[in-house]
Amino acid sequence: MGAVRNLGILAHVDAGKTTVIERVLYLTGAVHKRGEVHDGTTVTDFDAQERDRGITIFAAAVSCVWNGHRINLIDTPGHVDFSDEVTRSLRVLDGAVAVFDAVAGVEPQSEAVWREADRHGVPRIAFVNKMDRAGADLDAAAVSIRERLAVVPLVAQLPVGREDGFTGVVNLVRMRALLWSDGRDGYEEVPVPEGLRDEAARRRALLEEAVAELHPAALEEFCSTSALSDGTLAAALRDLTREGAGVVVLCGAAYRNRGIEPLLDAVVAYLPSPVDVPPVRGTLGEAVEERAADPAAPFAALAFKVQATATGRLTFLRVYSGTLDKGDAVLDTGAGRAERVGRILRVQADRHAEAERAVAGDIVAVVGLKAARAGTTLCAPGAPLVLEPPDAAEPVVSVAVEARRSLDTERLAAALARLVEEDPSLVVRSDPETGQTVLSGMGELHLEVAVEKVRRGHGLEVAVGRPRVAYRETVVRGVSGLVYRHVKQDGGAGQFAHVVLDVEPLEVAPGTGGAFEFRSAVTGGRVPQEFVRAVEAGCRDALAEGPLGGHPVTGLRVTLTDGAAHSKDSSELAFRAAGRFGLREALRSAGSALLEPVAEVTVTVPDDALGGVLGDLAARRGRVGGSTARAGTTAVSAVVPMAELFGYATRLRGRTKGRGTFTARPAGYALVPEGVADRLAGAR
Repeated sequence: MGAVRNLGILAHVDAGKTTVIERVLYLTGAVHKRGEVHDGTTVTDFDAQERDRGITIFAAAVSCVWNGHRINLIDTPGHVDFSDEVTRSLRVLDGAVAVFDAVAGVEPQSEAVWREADRHGVPRIAFVNKMDRAGADLDAAAVSIRERLAVVPLVAQLPVGREDGFTGVVNLVRMRALLWSDGRDGYEEVPVPEGLRDEAARRRALLEEAVAELHPAALEEFCSTSALSDGTLAAALRDLTREGAGVVVLCGAAYRNRGIEPLLDAVVAYLPSPVDVPPVRGTLGEAVEERAADPAAPFAALAFKVQATATGRLTFLRVYSGTLDKGDAVLDTGAGRAERVGRILRVQADRHAEAERAVAGDIVAVVGLKAARAGTTLCAPGAPLVLEPPDAAEPVVSVAVEARRSLDTERLAAALARLVEEDPSLVVRSDPETGQTVLSGMGELHLEVAVEKVRRGHGLEVAVGRPRVAYRETVVRGVSGLVYRHVKQDGGAGQFAHVVLDVEPLEVAPGTGGAFEFRSAVTGGRVPQEFVRAVEAGCRDALAEGPLGGHPVTGLRVTLTDGAAHSKDSSELAFRAAGRFGLREALRSAGSALLEPVAEVTVTVPDDALGGVLGDLAARRGRVGGSTARAGTTAVSAVVPMAELFGYATRLRGRTKGRGTFTARPAGYALVPEGVADRLAGAR
């Protein structure tokens, strides 16, 4: 297990992380031909949509061997819409390589995933890619790491050549130059070129000083000798990386095969193995238990991804303790049921190799589990434990989906259910009021990819539309003494009911959308009690459709003040009809208004984008309630109509260059302003 590294590759979209992985797989012998993103031939971007769009959408696991160490890699998406996939991957990783563009430095999604890795306590090293581009600058990238990520960059290499002339690096720890040539695999290790010796010495001194400031043992040696030995420097870099006190910065040009071997060496040297990280903590009732990465300990694993394939359902596991053999029974602690593992697979993106067992520290896929979901704990039946699952992201964007052919409705429901099983950040619900099937996710691209997956994977024609907002109607001006007589005589027993109704607004708590209250003030038994209940039932029937647009009516009180019954022709049916038609007439006579659903929104934005975001909220009829400043960002709280939030995620990212985030939760209903209500009425 000490010879295993479980790490993710993190980056902003188009920083080159998938190309980095392709070069890693090629140089380690895991593949025999280099794949290219632009050709759609990469190993980890194997899904048809990933190849069409040229971006990573789904986290993919691959494995390779370097200098006797097994490296399990997870290629994570770089687009903000798929950040939940990154979060689930970080939950099971021991380390990560953060890839940055040498020209752009720290980009918005790089910053977001870095913060997420901070939250999970995942040690990282940085790889500044694309050093062969015009404008590439390692020093500027290091400054952006320091300023944007609030971490100390420990630059351990010096580039040899600039931009298109970038041919290698100087390893500042060993003070040797590594040079690459086009058309040839591997590098040549040589002494530091004469023209770079002074600069390399200066950079080495800066690195030693930065390390000494952060590492007590290194500081002691530095104070006594004014320098650090190669061994002390390497050991200190390893400690600082694993503690998160600093980040080792390397550089290269993955597309041209330059800088990958030193990156692999750094992964082995600096990032932790499963035995180097603290034991995983789980709960059993109120008790907290730790499980070390020991193959002899009771088995415990966390499922972090579910994938449906043509050959069956794959459940991806990180094994934290114990040993899992093919055919073993495992306990799903969430469902409280035991299941049997049919097969264990070593995963190479979309290819799989059979394995007889998995031990602590492994990342594998298993076949045979029927109920496990992302976040499920699997353990030995005799030693139950619950591991903390990854946090579930709250969806922020929704679309309405329906099958174009009514015959496909059930197939669409099954396809959506499978989609949600694979991606917990998607939510499917049926709106009981609008009748729409609503699909919610992390962004418009996220939903576009999900719908396209249903179309391609299940051969369904799917119509996608904007979800309808569930409006309400309410009474703002009452009416008194409305008389309604229900008389019907068409042979045999007739129907007779006479009611007098008062209708008035009902005072309710702000934002709740109101309610309905019925009471009777009839005296002298003019309307028998059983008929009073029928009048109330009829009034409730009338609330289903209001006079303004056929929306449900709420926020009113109805009082039955008088009435009359016939000894022979009156019945519950007659009084229910009188209540229904009487209240409908009263609502047409009263003053009504439209209510719309609103949401409490918290928007977190960089300070330099605050003005534009506040203006956009005002344009969306948002009412700002307050703001809180937090280290370069501001969190703004506001109440915004639901109808105005469609497309907001995309607009916010555009205004904040991808650095803004928001959460929204329903907050009841509010009156629609008169001008807006007129516009909505015209649209209908």
